[in-house]
Amino acid sequence: MSRLLAAVLTMAAAAALAVGAALGVVALLDATPAQPNTPLITYENTGQER
Repeated sequence: MSRLLAAVLTMAAAAALAVGAALGVVALLDATPAQPNTPLITYENTGQER
């Protein structure tokens, strides 16, 4: 019975660790500032129609 209890506790601890790691990754991704959406190349409009 003690082996079964140890296996269940190990499984619960592993699941809690996985959930904690996932929440930590999400928190880190939310903490990074949003990058501005500016184009690297801009084309000047000369007023000519295509």
